[in-house]
Amino acid sequence: MQHGTRGPWALAFVRLRRNGAAMVSLTVFLIIVLSCLSAPLYAHWAGVDPFTSTLDAVITVDGVEVPVMEASTEGLGLGYTPIGPTWELGNYFLGADSQGRDVMARLLYGGLNSLMIAAAATIFTLTVGTTAGLVAGYFGGITDTILSRLLDILWAFPIYLLAISLSIVTITSGISIGPILIESGSLWLPIIIIGIVYIPYVARPIRGQVLALRGSEFVLAAINLGVPGWRILWRDIQPNITTTLIVFVPLMMALNMLTESALSFLSIGVQPPAASWGTIIQDGQALLYTRPLVALAPGLAIAVSVMVLNVFGDGLRDALDPRSKVRLGRT
Repeated sequence: MQHGTRGPWALAFVRLRRNGAAMVSLTVFLIIVLSCLSAPLYAHWAGVDPFTSTLDAVITVDGVEVPVMEASTEGLGLGYTPIGPTWELGNYFLGADSQGRDVMARLLYGGLNSLMIAAAATIFTLTVGTTAGLVAGYFGGITDTILSRLLDILWAFPIYLLAISLSIVTITSGISIGPILIESGSLWLPIIIIGIVYIPYVARPIRGQVLALRGSEFVLAAINLGVPGWRILWRDIQPNITTTLIVFVPLMMALNMLTESALSFLSIGVQPPAASWGTIIQDGQALLYTRPLVALAPGLAIAVSVMVLNVFGDGLRDALDPRSKVRLGRT
C-alpha cells in the first residue's frame, strides 16, 4: 500500500514507529507498568507483606540466616539498621526499610498507586479541561467570560501551592458534597486534587483551538444550516482537537506523577498503610547514609518514568503533527 492511500492516523503510526527514541521510551514505560502490576504476585512469591512491620524476621542469604533488622554498630550501638540489598529476587532484593518491610515489594506496590493516581488524574483533567475549553471557545459571550475567569483564578495560583493547600484542607476530613463522601485516606483525594490544579493547562489551549475552528468555513456552514451547537461541538470541532488531547496524555501523566510524589513525600498525598513512590522516599530519608537504596530506588523510578513519558510525548507530537518540528526550528 502506497503512502498516498493511507489515512492520517496510519501515517502518524508509521512516523511514530520510525522514531527510535519514542519507541524505546514506550517500551521502558510498559516494562515499568507491567512490573508494578505484578506487585501482588511478587509479594506472594516472596512471602512478604509490604504493609506490615517485620522487625523480628530472619532470612537466609548465601546459606546463612541473618536478621532483617541488624543491631547497629555505629556510635553507642543503640537501635537497629535494616538489612541491605541481597540482590536475590524474592529475598529482600533491595533490602528492608526502617520497619523491616521488603523495599522491592513496596517499590512495586508504590509504583502501582503512583501510576494509578497519575492516570486517573490525567483522565479527570482532560475530561473537565476539554469540556470547559470546548464550551467556552464555541459559545463565547457570558459563558466564555465566566469559564475563563474561573480558569484564570486557578491559573493564578502556583501549582504546588494550590495542590498543597487543597491537600491540607481535605487531609483530615476528606470531601463531602451532598451524598458524595470521599474519606481522608482514599486515593480519590490526590486524584481529584491533582486533576483540579492542572485543568487550566488543558482548557486554555483547547479554548484557543476551538476559537480558531469556530471561524472556519465548515463550522460556519453548519451553523448557517441550523445544525444544533452541541452537535457541531461533538461531530465537527471535537475530532479536530483529538490529536492535541492524545499528545496531552503522556505529558500530563508525567506532571501528575511528579505532583503526586511531592504531595506524598510531604505526607499530604497517599496515606498509610497505602504506599507510593513519594511515601517510600520519605520513609528512606532517615536511612540515606546507611541504606540509601530505600530512597534512591523510588527516586530513580520516578525520574525514569517521567523522562520516558516526556520523550514519548515529544515523539507522539511529532508523529501527529510533523509540521511542529518545522515551526519549532524556525522560532
